[in-house]
Amino acid sequence: MIYSIQKKMEKDKNFIRHLALFCFDRGMQATQAVEEICSIYGQVLEVRTCQKWFKRFRGGDRSLQILPGRGRPVTLDVDLLAQELDNDPRQTQRELAAKLQWSKKAVQNGLKKLGKVYKKGKWTPHQLSDDNKMTRVAIASSLLARYALDPFLERIVTGDEKWILYCNVTRKGEWISPEETPAPTPRAGLHPMKVMLSIWWDFQGYIHLELLPTNTTITKEVYCAQLDRLNQELKNKRHHLVSRKGVILHHDNAKPHTAKMTLSKIQELGWEILPHPPYSPDLAPSDYHLFRSLQNFLRGKFYVNVKHIENDLKDFLASKPVTFFWDGIDKLTSRWREVVERNGEYVID
Repeated sequence: MIYSIQKKMEKDKNFIRHLALFCFDRGMQATQAVEEICSIYGQVLEVRTCQKWFKRFRGGDRSLQILPGRGRPVTLDVDLLAQELDNDPRQTQRELAAKLQWSKKAVQNGLKKLGKVYKKGKWTPHQLSDDNKMTRVAIASSLLARYALDPFLERIVTGDEKWILYCNVTRKGEWISPEETPAPTPRAGLHPMKVMLSIWWDFQGYIHLELLPTNTTITKEVYCAQLDRLNQELKNKRHHLVSRKGVILHHDNAKPHTAKMTLSKIQELGWEILPHPPYSPDLAPSDYHLFRSLQNFLRGKFYVNVKHIENDLKDFLASKPVTFFWDGIDKLTSRWREVVERNGEYVID
């Protein structure tokens, strides 16, 4: 019996308001009224709600009607919301609510009706200017046109540099009981021990790698010396490429790569340089392919010395099938095409 009455009270809020007015007329405080009403009908009234009604009663308003909400009544015009999202899809719910004069809940409901979810875009390497985009389109278009007449991917030797940490900290969760505390993971230092890797590879596999001595960075002198050693490895491992077809070197536009001394060295070696637009790691096979896989391999690894790192890197490269390297080089054409189609914007993976 009490349960059925309580259900009725939950549905009939107007009756509760009449009870609140009765208690007010008896001189009760809001807290006393709530205690009295709830002792009979269950938890059908909150103190805060009763205080609001008592405030109205004291002001002379005894109508017991629900006041309209402040501001404009919201009718869910999802077309208007869709238009706002078309204008700027990066607006937050708070910004949309302020612009449309809706409640945040109404915005949430509207977004749900439109089937929208909030996702953050990936970081891009650089804010491309219009000139950057035009350069990317021009270079990608010329390379595609050349490839249509002369499939040259098998002549490409690509190279780049990457820092390798001695301590590759990875924080992982644990399956434990609710009362247990997971084991702590020490942070890497602000200046972790690391060594720079320089690597060159083609569609068949890696050709040459070097780990620079501690406190050594890539300069034009260092890079030119590396190219001499790379040339020797090419003669040993890709003799047909050096002697007959000709090497097409692909590297980015870092200063040591584009220095006058470096250009003279490449000319001396008889190699061709593949055009590469500035700020374009999405068009560099090492960045979009090799180094991503390498970073996954390094996760959670700890090294004690450079030799340990070098041996592990060679094991990683040896474990990769030839198809892995070919896939990395072969993706160049589809990426050039996407740059043209996207009017120079980054290729997003």
